[in-house]
Amino acid sequence: MDLIVTTPEEYIGDVIADINSKRGKVVGVTAEGDVQSINGHVPLAELFGYSTSLRSATQGRANFTMQFLYYDVVPANKAEAIIKKIRGI
Repeated sequence: MDLIVTTPEEYIGDVIADINSKRGKVVGVTAEGDVQSINGHVPLAELFGYSTSLRSATQGRANFTMQFLYYDVVPANKAEAIIKKIRGI
């Protein structure tokens, strides 16, 4: 997913760390007045519950949008876990 987070400057480190912890890649950061806009690519599976995570990290002062970007290969360790779950192992 293409993720765009708009946050006050004091929370930028927390937001970038959160994106990185979700297997995301930060593509760019731009300043828009007194807020920062962070653009990143993050797997959809990692974004479930992201609004709660973002609200906690920024005291409710940030917002985000996301839209489909492209399909990608699932990492081997994640694929193995999914297969085991489906097979009931």
